[in-house]
Amino acid sequence: MLKIIESKLIKEFKDREHFTREDLFEFYHQFEPDLKEGTFGWRIHDLRDKNIISPIKRGLYVISDKPKYMPEISPELLKLAKRITDKFEDAKHCIWETEWLNEFSQHQASRRIILIEIEKEFMESLYYELKDSTKKELYLNPDDKTIDFYIAESNYPVVIKKLITRSPVIKRTEKRVEFNTPFLEKILVDLFAEEKLFYFLQGSELMHIYENAINSYGVNFTKLFSYAKRREREQEIKQFMKNHMYHLIKDIIE
Repeated sequence: MLKIIESKLIKEFKDREHFTREDLFEFYHQFEPDLKEGTFGWRIHDLRDKNIISPIKRGLYVISDKPKYMPEISPELLKLAKRITDKFEDAKHCIWETEWLNEFSQHQASRRIILIEIEKEFMESLYYELKDSTKKELYLNPDDKTIDFYIAESNYPVVIKKLITRSPVIKRTEKRVEFNTPFLEKILVDLFAEEKLFYFLQGSELMHIYENAINSYGVNFTKLFSYAKRREREQEIKQFMKNHMYHLIKDIIE
């Protein structure tokens, strides 16, 4: 019976741009007239867990016709991830690289940066641990001058920064190595917030990245704007979206 209801739900809502929590409750009420709020909450949780629906902001959903963002992990990234989890098992962290963004950008960037974010108290220890175990150029919390004079001239640097509290990260497992990578929402905010570090992904390139990411994957705008608020960029990012991709987000921001 459950699968039949889920099939009917997909058919009912698949052609809508979005639908509300109240719309879902009315739908379920046809089959469960005595449905309680607590049980209904579990219905929504189950639909999200099965990737049948995706939230786009609080109380607003779409049928999940877009895949989850799960970029490929390069051998270089996996090697560093293993080092982090072996030596800093209890430290919350995330790791990713800018090459992932070639999927969305207009031009394929020749620059590659690996970003490692970790809790503040582990930053320096991680820096010295990697300095002894990798030949890559390492930069610990680089300032603008370091970015201009060193990182901009480096082919494949590793940048270590502080992980912001409650950053949206997801656990990945590759070849029995467990580590964290950022959600797409975090990457989009960080690109905007750290224009100096990601200087080669600004301007029209940033517009392409945002628009293609939103078109290609399910983006949780509640998560995106919540993290943007912690980075003190929420209003700026909303205005950026209104200016350059209003047709994609008009019902979400308004």
